Amino acid sequence: MSQHPISQFPVPSIADLPPDIAERIQAVQEKSGFVPNVFLVLAHRPDEFRAFFAYHDALMDKPGNLTKAEREMIVVTTSAANQCQYCVVAHGAILRIRAKAPLLADQVAVNYRKADITPRQRIMLDFAMKVSQQAHAVENSDFATLKQHGFTDDDIWDIAAISAFFGMSNRMANVTGMRPNDEFYMLGRD
Repeated sequence: MSQHPISQFPVPSIADLPPDIAERIQAVQEKSGFVPNVFLVLAHRPDEFRAFFAYHDALMDKPGNLTKAEREMIVVTTSAANQCQYCVVAHGAILRIRAKAPLLADQVAVNYRKADITPRQRIMLDFAMKVSQQAHAVENSDFATLKQHGFTDDDIWDIAAISAFFGMSNRMANVTGMRPNDEFYMLGRD
């Protein structure tokens, strides 16, 4: 396990956290076998922790036409463009598990245009990247293209919201110096 600091800011002890946050972190630890550093780093600001994870869960855990793996593809692709090591590594692990495809996360992180994805997923990631890198340039033709590939208005909102939310997350991870847990690197590779 790494001995490097996981944040530039103070990292609270789980025992010192408000009970609701401590319970959430313990539940994640029971499920995954470790505590992802994002939980510890963001716990530094409890109100923001709650808001962050409420919006995260609303975007990433909801039912809809986008699969959980496709949602993770959006995160990995846009996080790579934003040079967020934490999110590429952590969400890459989740993508490998959800897609049951050990190579896919690395492919989309390096160059999604050459990844083993469907044409529909390529259009989805093209739009997510546009939202991430040039939201001011989104126009009606983008919506028309997405709709031609079977995306609904709700799907388009979800793609944009995931891209935008993780743009904020990427920036906070970079500013805090958030370090990926060593455990993430091997998850889903076997």
